[in-house]
Amino acid sequence: MLPPGLAVALGPVLEQIAAMTVKIQQYDRTIKRLTETEYPETQALLQVYGVGQLTALTYVLTLGSKERFKRSRDVGCYLGLRPRRSQSGDRDPQLGITKAGNIYLRSLLVECANHVLGPRGRDSTLRQWSLHLASRGGKQSHNRAIVAVARKLAVLLHRIWITQEPYIPFYAVAS
Repeated sequence: MLPPGLAVALGPVLEQIAAMTVKIQQYDRTIKRLTETEYPETQALLQVYGVGQLTALTYVLTLGSKERFKRSRDVGCYLGLRPRRSQSGDRDPQLGITKAGNIYLRSLLVECANHVLGPRGRDSTLRQWSLHLASRGGKQSHNRAIVAVARKLAVLLHRIWITQEPYIPFYAVAS
């Protein structure tokens, strides 16, 4: 399909892209095998829409033990998804997140939150809450909603990991 002049120049690049695609597929199969055989507790985490094999495996391996935290809410703080505080007198400004903890897992959770909040996200209580939060206005409302969803995902995944109960997208309706 390429003109002869471009085929000579782009041939090696296209070969490298094809080789990397094969390598990525091999890694994806390895991750899937790990989640199914060596870390079966990740299967419960995969029920949450937007969470994939890599995120579930990274979550379990990063936290190490589900008994590590007394409360599931502490996981969000551990991963640095909590807003910083700088209170002084009557002032309590909204600041960014602390960014403490594992950078890789935090970025994976933010990507999952982007997926939940994106145009093709499945409807759920979490999505409806985040869309309401994003619609409240302001320059950074969408970004704040994404971080808030990532924090809620961290808490939700820990709770599912502990209880091994099925994920219910509309929990308020189900109860």
